[in-house]
Amino acid sequence: MVDHGGVIRRHEVTDQEWQLLAPLIPRAATGRPRASDRQVVNGTVYKIRTGISWRDLPERYGPSKTVYTRFRRYALAGVFTQALQQIQARSDAASDIDWLVQIDSTIVRAHQHAAARLSHPTEIRGGE
Repeated sequence: MVDHGGVIRRHEVTDQEWQLLAPLIPRAATGRPRASDRQVVNGTVYKIRTGISWRDLPERYGPSKTVYTRFRRYALAGVFTQALQQIQARSDAASDIDWLVQIDSTIVRAHQHAAARLSHPTEIRGGE
């Protein structure tokens, strides 16, 4: 993780994670200096892990508009999909993935407010 004066932040990518992501990040077309790609990725990770709005990102990650714009650019370029595929391939090669395990979404319990409530519970029981 990036060391910020002795403080290691838990919402930031590790050096190992960055080594995987860095080659996938599209390079800037302009010669103008831009915010650090790693800083932007850390801002994206922070936003996703905490659930805050883009506008509430701490200043240490750069302007929130920059972080959001780059997140969209990376997503559209397939950076996150490629990273997931690489992680899966490495884990599969190391036999760390049990491909026989699956989750059937038809049995995953939904939030209590996600399901429609019946107005007459007896309808299920055949009109008892």
